[in-house]
This record gives sequence, C-alpha cells and structure tokens, in this order.
Amino acid sequence: MRTPNVLAIIAAAAAVSAASAQTPPVSAPTGQKTLAATLNVYAFPSAGQAPSQQATDETTCYNWAVQNTGNDPFQAAKNTQNAQQQAAQHQQQVQQANAGAGAKGAVGGAAAGALIGAIAGDAGKGAAIGAGAGLLAGKAKQSQQQQQASQQAKQQVQAANQTQAQQLDAFKKAFSVCLESHQYMVRY
Repeated sequence: MRTPNVLAIIAAAAAVSAASAQTPPVSAPTGQKTLAATLNVYAFPSAGQAPSQQATDETTCYNWAVQNTGNDPFQAAKNTQNAQQQAAQHQQQVQQANAGAGAKGAVGGAAAGALIGAIAGDAGKGAAIGAGAGLLAGKAKQSQQQQQASQQAKQQVQAANQTQAQQLDAFKKAFSVCLESHQYMVRY
C-alpha cells in the first residue's frame, strides 16, 4: 500500500516541476526607475523583451527623440531652474537699487521745501514739509518699481514653464512613437 502513495507523490512533484519550468522566473524589482518611468512614460514590453533590452531600447528612443524634436527634457529642466534663479537675482537687484529711494526723495523734497519756504518766509518749516512729502513719494516710487519687477519675473517664469511643457509633450510623443516601433505598449 505504501508504493501507490510514493508514486503519487513523485508524480505530483514531477507535475509541479514541469509547471514551474514553463513559467518564466519572476525577477525582483531593482528599485531603480527606467528611463521611461523617469519621464512619466509607461512602456510595457509587448513582445516579452528582457529588462536589459528595454533599457537599451529606451536609450535608443530617447536619443532619437532628442534628435527629432531638438528637445532634451533633462537639459530643459536645468534651463528652467537657471531662468528662475536669474529672475530672482534680477528682483533682488531692483530691490537693492531702490533701497535708498525714500532717503533720496526726502533729501530732494527737503531741498525743494526749503526753497519754497525761503520764498514764503520760513525755510525750516518748508524743508520739513518737503522732506516728508519727498520721503512718501520716494517710497511710493520704490514700491511701484518692485511690483513691476516682481510682475516681470513672474511672467518670465510662466513663459519658460509653458515652453518647457510644450517641449516635453512633443518629446514624449516622439519617444512613445519610437518605443511603439520596438513593440512596446506605451502610455503617458
């Protein structure tokens, strides 16, 4: 009676072994993103390409898309960061240039007030009034220039971001077309 049980176990083991031989081994994720995934493009190997082949195909398609669109997403990101830094520096320069505007206005106002006060008979009082008016005028001018500089910086950054988004979209289309020609199902 023991013999049939042993034969059944051996037959079951052979069946399991044969089934596992037909199923390809599943590799553990490496934790590294593919080039496509870094670009938020999802590529599925429709023809069963190995991960190493997919990496090669993605690199080939990346280079092809750069050549055909003239856009390199990684370089564009660096350029946008540089533009944002330049805009911030320009805004700081405007603020520094306008830092003494209130004092300059006060000095100019005091001089004009003293002149008017001298004509009216009280140069000191005229100078004090002129200094106050000049200070307020200088501060208002400074505030207006800072707002203009801030507005210009925002517009430059928005234009750069919009251009980068359009370039990235064109790049992704070209990259996807190339991957599809290498038998990948692609979505972005």
